[in-house]
Amino acid sequence: MLSRSAVFARSGIVASSQPLAVSAGLHILRSGGSFVDAAIATSAVLCVVEPWASHLGGDAFVVLYDASKRQTLALNGSGAAPQSATPERFPNGIPLRGITAATVPGLVDAWFRLHAQYGKLPLPRLLEPAIEYAEQGYPISERKANIWRNASRSNDLRPVIRGLLGQERAPRAGETVRCVDTARTLKAIASGGRDAFYRGEIARRIVAFCREQGGWFEPDDLARHESEILQPLRVRYRNYTVHGQPPVSQGVILMEALALLDGYDLKAMDAAQRTHLMVEAIKAAFADRWAYMGDPRMVNTRAESLLAPDFIRERRAALSMDKAQAVYAPGKLRDTNTTYFCIADKEGNAISFIQSVYHPFGSGVVVEGTGILLNNRMRGFSLKPDSPNRLQPGKRPMHTLNAYLITRGDALAYVGGTPGGDIQVQTNLQIISQLIDFGLEPQRAIEQPRWAWQPTQSTDPSPGTLSIEEQEGDLLESLRQRGHSVRITPLGTHPSSVQVIQKLGECYCAGSDPRAEGQAGGY
Repeated sequence: MLSRSAVFARSGIVASSQPLAVSAGLHILRSGGSFVDAAIATSAVLCVVEPWASHLGGDAFVVLYDASKRQTLALNGSGAAPQSATPERFPNGIPLRGITAATVPGLVDAWFRLHAQYGKLPLPRLLEPAIEYAEQGYPISERKANIWRNASRSNDLRPVIRGLLGQERAPRAGETVRCVDTARTLKAIASGGRDAFYRGEIARRIVAFCREQGGWFEPDDLARHESEILQPLRVRYRNYTVHGQPPVSQGVILMEALALLDGYDLKAMDAAQRTHLMVEAIKAAFADRWAYMGDPRMVNTRAESLLAPDFIRERRAALSMDKAQAVYAPGKLRDTNTTYFCIADKEGNAISFIQSVYHPFGSGVVVEGTGILLNNRMRGFSLKPDSPNRLQPGKRPMHTLNAYLITRGDALAYVGGTPGGDIQVQTNLQIISQLIDFGLEPQRAIEQPRWAWQPTQSTDPSPGTLSIEEQEGDLLESLRQRGHSVRITPLGTHPSSVQVIQKLGECYCAGSDPRAEGQAGGY
């Protein structure tokens, strides 16, 4: 895998999976916009140029650093199930595609909630780059053409091409594509504000289309939606504090795994022992997520209890140091496609932002005449009667989406994250260890070979498999001897796209994953 140079800048920096989105974010920063202004512009452009990963019909989660107050905050911008959605309506399981797979979109409300608190420039100005790309068009790369080509071969996804691009065939590399309906919707949001989407004409179109297609959205489902500003989960790792997403994000998996590993000297271990221990920590944390996590508005999630010192000591003692465990019993408590980016500005503020429609192209449903691609987050629910994540009307499903931010004392140190479904927390764990345990700069940390364990409750065809990017040495054989089911993948094919920013004195250093076509940029 080819190496990239890290990007250094003093006044502002953006790292994202798509270069046009990076340019939009930098343009806003250079125009006097805040870090949140730049994030909204970047987010909106990503909806246009990477619609398979995130869109106006999707959700968002954020962790941010407010330099003036030297504090961190989290935002949950995820939507709930319709009030008419019940487990009994899914006798054959929740479908992967279709209108009944969608929850209320939360991304647009997240923009307005963040802008109200941290925005400087008018929000309509922040949407101008996205509107321009949607209306005037943008060129398709070979990598992106392959994504569209694959969608065109799926009966479920072929209508998305027509709904978003207004054409019947997949675009080819080098062609310019336009999203005229999406541009019209973005203009309506710019002129009409949040209520245009959740109470006005756009909401009426969503509800009417949903009814035509046999879905359950009602006007009140959209009107009652609100993003939440929350305190992040926090855990000490070495001499740093990692700030992550509270439920309904499954960021608690990352936090618990870090707390477990904080009791070991990973740098002193060989690669096989270190990888084995990290995988086992992830397995144990996943077991606790499945047992205890759900929407905290409706169930007692007790996420902080999973990070309590006594609980962590007991879980650490249960980790198998020399033999891979297929599954871990949950600890006992006392009473697929996504887009990530990060931004920091000249005032020292930073934002870690992740947005998604869940699986590639989400529900596969574009609301007619709006260019809005709906998510398929209903698939995040369980239908098991005893699950804390069981579907209920108005409940939010657990999300794979999570982002993190790291401080030392109360000073910003790192901002990072990645898309990747259940692999997100695993990738973030590996990157944080590379940054903190081994002191690598962001770009070098990102380019290290990675592993990915497929959770046993996953719908993946090979649950329990440990996929590892090929590398030298006896690591693979050592892991097999410990009982891991190992699958080798070519270097550079790990399904994530990491972006990291490091604060270095008076400047920033950023890295962007060469496994994707994104980049970091600064000024």
